[in-house]
Amino acid sequence: MCTSVVEIVRASGAGKSGDGWFAVTNAVVSYDHPHHALLDEAITIDFVNLDLGPGARAAVEITLESAKALAGALARAIAGAEEMESQRGGASLQNRRNEK
Repeated sequence: MCTSVVEIVRASGAGKSGDGWFAVTNAVVSYDHPHHALLDEAITIDFVNLDLGPGARAAVEITLESAKALAGALARAIAGAEEMESQRGGASLQNRRNEK
């Protein structure tokens, strides 16, 4: 059964596919039947560049439990990064790069 659970967000960064690195424009997170993982249902995370077509895709299919652990790890890493940035005066890495 298809779940229709899909979240799409803008994302900035880089991803690597079989064709090499590409600029990431969006992240797509869904809960549905996986294409490759041997699971009944999976959280799928796709980092894509919609302008470059289906080849510009870096994807993972993980269990719900793994996704929960990943969400926790992301939250902790974000909190740590925000703490470091606040100690640096709040200027983001991108802003510091633009100043050079």
